[in-house]
Parts: sequence; C-alpha cells; structure tokens
Amino acid sequence: MSLFSGFLGNASDADISSVERDLQAIMLDDEQVEHAYKLIRDLIVFTNRRLILVDKQGMTGKKTEYHSIPYKSITQFSIETAGHFDLDAELKIWVSSMSTPITKEFRKDDSIYSIQKALVAYTTK
Repeated sequence: MSLFSGFLGNASDADISSVERDLQAIMLDDEQVEHAYKLIRDLIVFTNRRLILVDKQGMTGKKTEYHSIPYKSITQFSIETAGHFDLDAELKIWVSSMSTPITKEFRKDDSIYSIQKALVAYTTK
C-alpha cells in the first residue's frame, strides 16, 4: 500500500538504512537518520542534526537538490489538513531569513501528523 500511496502523493515511511546509504555523501560521520518520509520521489529526512529536504528533479530524477535546514533555523511551521472537497494537506516551514515558507503538499494522509510531531520534537530540543 505504501508504494501506491507514494504514487498518489501520500507520504510514506522510508527505509532508514536505505536513506542513510543514499545520503552518505552529504552526511557527517556522526550524523544519523532518525525519521524519513518518502513523497513520490522526494524525501523529508530528520537526522540527529538537521532537516534535509530531498527534491529529485527532471524526468530521470538524476538531478537532485538537497536542502539542509538546521533545526535552530526553523522559526515556525504549520499543517493544513485535507477536507471533504479539498483533498490536499499542506506542510509549511518557515526558516529564519526567508520571507516565504517552504511548502510541501500531500494528499489526504495521516503521515502529515507524524511529520508535524517530528518537527515539534526536533525544534523544541
């Protein structure tokens, strides 16, 4: 079901060991992936040091953007849940020195609550 959910735009839990292998080139020696969510080809990754947003670009997905955000730079975040007619849920993350939030859209999905809980846990440490 998680593969099908990914195609629909729902976030699903990603395999942490696989994500660590994929991000090995950009991670520090003492950095560990603690939570990871897959959204079609993109990833939202929580490490013990930072939030990493992985954006696979292009038709082949070979071009990849890695957006690293230190937890201390996250000033606020919000979630907007899906409704009866508006089936999209939305996550917004405001980062210090950025005037507009980083926005990720999800289909009606409970994983947005898990992501919000992870954001609370990491930004209030």
